[in-house]
Amino acid sequence: MGRPRSPFEGGKISSAEFGELRLHDGGDWVQLEVWVQPRASRDQVDGVKDGALRVRLKAPPIEGKANRALQSFMAKLLGLAKGDVEIVAGATSRRKLLRIHGIGEGELAVLWEERAKRR
Repeated sequence: MGRPRSPFEGGKISSAEFGELRLHDGGDWVQLEVWVQPRASRDQVDGVKDGALRVRLKAPPIEGKANRALQSFMAKLLGLAKGDVEIVAGATSRRKLLRIHGIGEGELAVLWEERAKRR
């Protein structure tokens, strides 16, 4: 069966790519753009596309399932509570604006690096 796959495998983001993300630091929150591909074969981060984090999700884009899956996936990926990840724009679009509460841009970069190393 092998070891469990990491959401960073296949589409791992380097530090340079992380620097390409469009982030807005609000002090105790950070906003980032996310490009979602629903109905993928598995949940994973798949690089950066036009300044947005590209995320593949198994969930279909029906009745908010992909949105809920995105919030859960990002929270788990960063080790945060689901309630800390909020979709502030793009609820019916593939391109979404996420607000992650409780951390700033610097803390997000540190969390991201820590999670990527655990893969």
